[in-house]
Amino acid sequence: MNKKLVIMSHPLINHKMAKIRDKATNAKEFRESVSEIGALLTYEVTRDLDTKEVEIETPIGKADCHILDMPVVLVPVLRAGLGMVDGIHNIVPTAKIGHLGMYRDEETLEPHVYYAKFPENLKKSLVIVLDPMLATGGTVSKAIDILKERGAKKIKYVGIVGCPEGVKRLQTDHPDVPIYLAALDSHLTDQGYIYPGLGDCGDRLFGTK
Repeated sequence: MNKKLVIMSHPLINHKMAKIRDKATNAKEFRESVSEIGALLTYEVTRDLDTKEVEIETPIGKADCHILDMPVVLVPVLRAGLGMVDGIHNIVPTAKIGHLGMYRDEETLEPHVYYAKFPENLKKSLVIVLDPMLATGGTVSKAIDILKERGAKKIKYVGIVGCPEGVKRLQTDHPDVPIYLAALDSHLTDQGYIYPGLGDCGDRLFGTK
């Protein structure tokens, strides 16, 4: 069983993390930085993608090269997960995109599904679940449950900020799913927010508060 947790500490990621944590950052800068962090995380997340060798004709001669040989499916958890899609899709433009609409009950903090639509052939694809905040872990765990029910075999979770409670929940429920984050914060508040976190990511992305 794989309990891999990767915290991507990199000067560019750390710089952009400072930007999105700052409560003074406006929605436009916040969206851009979240997207850029997603793109930077992609290099590590896709490190073990299957490739195949092909012969390419360059302007000078022939070269043996490698191209991707595994389909990639991005599954953002609506709505905050949408903020990471463009950055990753720019790096892997052949990736298909599914959508999973979920919300947390404000009292129980349990996730509820209201929309789910995915590309075909999840079984043979690398499925990357996108949700910027790994708080209680319940929403991401439920998302992975749904994807496994639809046949997905190789799943990775990519977020931006997590906390020990969320990591523990995900590693307990899905020890086969690697976790990739840009930062691991100290704890959850009584209201279920990551501390110090960056506030409500969805509201900050779309200017709804």
